[in-house]
Amino acid sequence: MVNFEYLRRNSEAFLKNAKHLYSIGEYNLAAFNLEQAVQLLLKYVLAMKFGDFPRTHSIKMLIEEVGKECPAVKEIFRENPNAIGNLEAAYIMARYMPAHFSKEELEELMRVTTRLWEALIYCLS
Repeated sequence: MVNFEYLRRNSEAFLKNAKHLYSIGEYNLAAFNLEQAVQLLLKYVLAMKFGDFPRTHSIKMLIEEVGKECPAVKEIFRENPNAIGNLEAAYIMARYMPAHFSKEELEELMRVTTRLWEALIYCLS
């Protein structure tokens, strides 16, 4: 059996790095790190529930899949579609486009990421 703990560990590291980047005003890279933290934790939950995860970078698609087992995750998406869209866009924008996330946008992404994180951890218990 494959050990997917690396997904959780990397997710935690990205989240920690996002908080550090936020604290020094690097909002674009912080947004990218939040996206990576969420993406990897979603994949971790899917791997733990089903033994594998889809090979995609789409946060929305991963949330849809996790939401089948964890309704709270789907509810967070329904309540925060713009933030989830910005989180998903952060992956492409930070890598390939001139991105600009404001402090306020990043604070919203951090708030939604925290809610997702808590719901995903609860889903595993």
